[in-house]
Amino acid sequence: MGSTAVDTGTGTSRPANGVGPLLRHWRERAGLSQLELALRADSSARHISFVETGRTRPSPRMVLRLAEHLDVPVRERNALLMAAGHAPHYPETPVDDPSLAALREGLERMLTAYEPFPALVVDGRYEVVAANRGIAALLEGVAEHLLRPPLNAMRLTLHPDGLAPRIRNLPQWREHLLEQMRRQLALLRSAPLRELYEEVAAHPVPGGDTERRGTASPFALPLVIEHQGHVLSFFSTITAFNTPMDVTVSELAMETFVPADPETAALLPRLLG
Repeated sequence: MGSTAVDTGTGTSRPANGVGPLLRHWRERAGLSQLELALRADSSARHISFVETGRTRPSPRMVLRLAEHLDVPVRERNALLMAAGHAPHYPETPVDDPSLAALREGLERMLTAYEPFPALVVDGRYEVVAANRGIAALLEGVAEHLLRPPLNAMRLTLHPDGLAPRIRNLPQWREHLLEQMRRQLALLRSAPLRELYEEVAAHPVPGGDTERRGTASPFALPLVIEHQGHVLSFFSTITAFNTPMDVTVSELAMETFVPADPETAALLPRLLG
């Protein structure tokens, strides 16, 4: 039997090394048999079996084909290639690299167009890449030490010196964010992301019933937050790039906050001045 490494933060197990056990891990996670994967990837169950048991070394093309059909994240596709003895296929370009200038300009235009509603872009570690004035307005009153670069969206939201004391439905919103991070940790072997998860999960949660009137929704969990004497309610949506060809770009996400009631929609233009 192949050895495994336990991911203690999420309760899942990962193969210790080797492309075969790694591919088997992703196949089982997708709930596919070797035959089902073979049919999707235009291969044979025998070949998939040989790859998983180490009897066959897959070509880079085969690794990428299998990874695509298993919906493996871009970063982990590089890990599969390296485990098979091949070079990484996808570059990892710093977001401030000149080659990504057009990408940054496009994101800035989208964020500006979304005003007065809050919107921001985060990377794979939840560090804020860009944000609009709607987000800046909500951050009024956040402790200075949390506003020093690099800003981290999870830390800003869940730290006791951040937005947490003003979030009316903090227990529910906190669990939503932590579950989001747990899902990512089940996909990515990221020590920085794990450290961030352990940090923000350790922050205290106010006792008692902190969910107050006006936080319920029949179809989605809102973020309900107090701001300058008002109660604002938002639904959030997350947008990612389609078919990214760079590790950094694959992990960028734009989160936009849609007013969940007419009062919030009417207040936001005034709050931005």
